Amino acid sequence: MAWIFLIIAGIFEVVWAISLKYTEGFTKLWPTVVTIIGMVISFYFLSAAIKTLPIGTAYAIWTGIGALGAVIMGIILFNEPRSASRLIFVGCILVGIIGLKVTSSN
Repeated sequence: MAWIFLIIAGIFEVVWAISLKYTEGFTKLWPTVVTIIGMVISFYFLSAAIKTLPIGTAYAIWTGIGALGAVIMGIILFNEPRSASRLIFVGCILVGIIGLKVTSSN
């Protein structure tokens, strides 16, 4: 269950990161509400995951999922750069996430 909790935490990491962009400095009510709720859910599931998983592994994967998801959603929603070098380094994050999962003992 810890890995499922970690994936859920990572997904909500992306939710709050993207909704944060829409808050326009916390001047927009509903994006701000979504951001705060996303943060709470993300931290809740991360805290549930680290009851079993090593903190270093869980934290790295959680931030990796957040970073990977934010880059992908930034490209889709905000027309952010799609350069080959950027995509290669995003791929490195993905390889790191997979490597940590594969080498984890839990």
